[in-house]
Amino acid sequence: MSSDEDFSLVTEVKPPCEENLEGVKKLIMGCQIQHDQLLREQQDLVQSRDEQRDLAQQFKQRSDRLHKSLEEDRRTYAENVQSEKEKLVHLKQQEDQLRREIQRAEAAMREMEADNDDLKKQTSVSAAVPEKRVVFKGLTAGVPDMQLFDMTLRIVYPMEGGTALITFEEEIVARKILSLMKHEVNLGGEFCITVEAKPVQLMIPSQVEIDTQVCPQRILISNLPTMDSETLLNKLEIHFSKTPHGGGEVQECDLLHDSGTVVLTFVRTDVAKGLTETQYHDVKLEKGKKHRVKVTPFLNGKITDLKTEQVVCPRTVLLTGIPSIMEQDSLQDLLEIHFQKSSSGGGEVDAFLYNPLGQQASALFQEDCPSHREGAL
Repeated sequence: MSSDEDFSLVTEVKPPCEENLEGVKKLIMGCQIQHDQLLREQQDLVQSRDEQRDLAQQFKQRSDRLHKSLEEDRRTYAENVQSEKEKLVHLKQQEDQLRREIQRAEAAMREMEADNDDLKKQTSVSAAVPEKRVVFKGLTAGVPDMQLFDMTLRIVYPMEGGTALITFEEEIVARKILSLMKHEVNLGGEFCITVEAKPVQLMIPSQVEIDTQVCPQRILISNLPTMDSETLLNKLEIHFSKTPHGGGEVQECDLLHDSGTVVLTFVRTDVAKGLTETQYHDVKLEKGKKHRVKVTPFLNGKITDLKTEQVVCPRTVLLTGIPSIMEQDSLQDLLEIHFQKSSSGGGEVDAFLYNPLGQQASALFQEDCPSHREGAL
């Protein structure tokens, strides 16, 4: 509205007068009513404003709480994700470890199966040693006294120059010679030498473990006749080298003199098994005659454990400090004669070996008797 219009309104109001007093009162009363109404409206507006402020404050607080809760949920979610990732990595490591353990177990199982197959092959061997005829002599022994494995000791003893080994028939003589230590040996006339007696100590096996396996290239032939060894080997090699007989090219043919058996070694590894499946073979060993021989698998042995112990020979004495002053045979005879005399503390000599200065020699010790292991020269 313009200023002119405002002015015109003012000019149109009539000045109060007594006649219009009631009208003025009514007008004032109306203004009063309008003022009160405006005050009430103002109060309502103030109250509405305060309520809106309270609602805004509540909404703000709720928004802050929701924001905090959201941040906490995000942090918890991130922690849970990290924890699950760590668990996944740990499970992956466990899976890899289990896979490796499974692979090791499978490898061990394959190895055990291979060992089992080898054991089956060995147990399927009816006899890998030559057959021998035995006669019961009426003697029995308890199970604890039985030996599952036995061997004959053959120990090579290197001798230094200017030494001798003397084995007496009785142990008491050897102990007496050792107790005297120094011995003066008369060589005839005014000549004599002084030698020293020392015990002979040997390292012998006390326990031996041997792992055996069936050889894929060798066979053991037993039940052979008594004949010329060269002819026997040639006949066997010719027979078992022929394909119609189930054989193949022979690499070696060896005679085991201690058992009277023959070991044939083939070039190929698939020949021996076929021959051992048929134990008995008829072979032309003599002119116009066939002899039935027995073919069995050959067992290879490998020492897996060896324990030794040191023992002193009960009947053998080592003599040292022997000078080379005369012929070997003569000096050996004089030494042997001296230690045979009871006046010298000696006794009957079973064996004597002298090695002069500047020479090398070795003595072979064998088992004295089955009841003990001490060796004799």
